[in-house]
Amino acid sequence: MARRPTKAAIEPGSARKLGSLKIVFRYLLNYPKQLAFAAASLLLAALATLAIPRQLQQMVDKGFGSSTGNIAPYFHYMFMIVGVLAIATAARFYFVSWLGERVVADIRRAVQDNLLRQAPRFFEENRPSEIASRLTADTSVIEQTVGTTVSIALRNIVLGIGGIIYLFVLAPGLAAMLLIGIPLIIVPIVLIGRKVRQISRHSQDRIADVGAMVSETLGAMKIVQAFGQEPRERSRFAVAVEDSFDTARRRIKWRAGLTLVVISMIFGAITGIMWEGATDVVSGQLTGGTITAFIFAGVLTASSFGALTEVWGDILRGAGAASRLGELLQAEPDIARPAKAVDMPAPRGSLAFDHVTFRYPTRPDDRALDDFTLTVEPGETVAVVGPSGAGKSTLFQLALRFYDPQRGSIRIDGVPLANADPAELRRRIAYVPQETVLFAASARDNLRYGRWDAEDEELWEAARLANAESFLRGLPQGLDTYLGEGGARLSGGQRQRIAIARAMLRKAPILLLDEATSALDAESERLVQDALDRLMADRTTVVIAHRLATVRSADRIVVMDEGRIVEQGSHLELEGAGGLYERLARLQFEHGSA
Repeated sequence: MARRPTKAAIEPGSARKLGSLKIVFRYLLNYPKQLAFAAASLLLAALATLAIPRQLQQMVDKGFGSSTGNIAPYFHYMFMIVGVLAIATAARFYFVSWLGERVVADIRRAVQDNLLRQAPRFFEENRPSEIASRLTADTSVIEQTVGTTVSIALRNIVLGIGGIIYLFVLAPGLAAMLLIGIPLIIVPIVLIGRKVRQISRHSQDRIADVGAMVSETLGAMKIVQAFGQEPRERSRFAVAVEDSFDTARRRIKWRAGLTLVVISMIFGAITGIMWEGATDVVSGQLTGGTITAFIFAGVLTASSFGALTEVWGDILRGAGAASRLGELLQAEPDIARPAKAVDMPAPRGSLAFDHVTFRYPTRPDDRALDDFTLTVEPGETVAVVGPSGAGKSTLFQLALRFYDPQRGSIRIDGVPLANADPAELRRRIAYVPQETVLFAASARDNLRYGRWDAEDEELWEAARLANAESFLRGLPQGLDTYLGEGGARLSGGQRQRIAIARAMLRKAPILLLDEATSALDAESERLVQDALDRLMADRTTVVIAHRLATVRSADRIVVMDEGRIVEQGSHLELEGAGGLYERLARLQFEHGSA
C-alpha cells in the first residue's frame, strides 16, 4: 500500500534546498584554523609540484650545458623542492583527514539529535534500519569525500590552473593549442556528471535497502528459522544485493565512459603538442630545457584535469549522500515544545481526556478514539479493559504525547499537553510497557534509564522493591553485567522486573502500566505482580488489563470498545451488569485463563 505523504516523512527532494554539499561546507566552516592550515598546505604542495618542471628546465639548459659541468647545485635545489613537497603533502593529508573525520562526527551528532526530536509517526513512515544506514554508510561516503576526494580535487585544480599559466610562460603557442581541448573535456564532465550524480543517489538508496533487510532478518532470526523461511530470506536478500550491484554497475559504466572520453582527449592533445614542440626544437625556436619542462608541465596539467574526471564522480556520490543526510537534518518533528510553553504546577498526578478523537496517521480512516472522555484523579487506580483494537494502548500514546489528537484535549495536572514542554510532561510519567525494552548495556545502565543520576544504593533499593535484587546479585558482574541485545541473557520475568525497578526510580506521580503478566509463568507472574503492587502505591495509575482477575482491586474499571467507553464502575458493579465486561469475564473465568 502506498504511503501517504506527510510533513514528517523523508521527501527525496527536500534537501535540494540546502544545496547538497553546502551542508558539509557549513560544518567545515566551524573549523577555520584547521581549514586554513589545510588550504595553506595544499597550496604549498601544489606550488612545490609546479616548481619541479622549472627546475628541470634549469638543469637541462644550464646544468647539462654548463662549461664547468657542475650540475650539483641544480640537484640540491631539486632535493629542497622534494622536501618541501613531502612536508606540505603530509600536512595536507593530516589536516584534510582531520576535517573529514570531524565533519562526519558533527553531522552524525546533528542527525541523531534531530532524530531524537521526532515523534513515533516519523519512524512508522521511515524504516529505522534505513535511517541507520544513512548514519553509517552515507556519513562514510562524506568522510571519504571531505577527507580525500575534495582535497584531491582542489589540489588538481590548483595544479591545473598553475600548470596552464606556466605553460603560457614557457611556450604561448603550444599552450594555446593545449587549451583548445579544454572545452571538449569540460562538456562531457558536466553532461555525464549529472547522470552519475543521479545514479549515485540511487546506489546509496539500494545500499540502504540492503542494510535495512539485514537488520530486519537478523532481528527476527528465530522466526525465520522456526518457520523454515531461510530460502525465502536468502532469495529476497539476493534480489536486494543484485539490485544494488546493478545500480552500482550503471554508475561505474558512466564513470568509465567519462574517463575514456576525457583521457583520450587529454593525452591525444599532449601527443600532438609534443610533435609540434619537437619540430620547434629541431628548428631552434625552443631549447631542450624548455620543451622538457613544457612536456613535464603539460603531463602534470593534463593529469590534473584527468584526475578531476575520476574524483568528480566521487564528489557527486558525496553530494548524493549529503542530500540524504540533509533530509534527516531538515525533518521537523510533529511534536515539539511550544514557543511559549506553560509552566507546570506542582505535581499532583491528575490525568484527563476531554472529548478526544484520534486517528493514527498511518490509518487515517479508522478512529482509534471516538469522542473519548475520562478523568483520573490523583492517587486513583483505573483499569482499562476491552477487546483488542478497542483503543486501550492509544490512551498511553496520547498521554505521553507521542501523538496529538485531531479533536479534544488531554491535560496533566490541569495543563493541556499541547501547551506544555513534552519533556516536562514525560518527567511526570513512569511507563511500564507490556513488551519490555532493554538496551544492549549493563544492568546498571538499564536501571539508570529511569533516572540517570541515581546512586547504586538507590538502584539496589529499586531492585529490592521490584523483586529483582536476588537475580541481579547473582549475575557474574552484578550490576555491571552485560545483558545482551534486548536483555537476551535474562528471562521474560527478569526483564519485566528490571522495567518495574526502572519505573520506580522515575519517582513520577503518574504510572502508565500496560499489564505485563499475561505471558509469564505462574511464579514469575507472582513476583512481577507483587512488584507492581509496590510500584502502584501512592501513584495515579492507569493499567491496561488483559487478565481481568488482576484488576478486581482497581478503584474503577473502564470498559472500552471501538474507541469509546461503554461501561465503567467497580468489579462487583460490572460483573452482573450484563454488558461487555461480564461477557469478557465469563469467557476468561470459564476457560480458566484469568
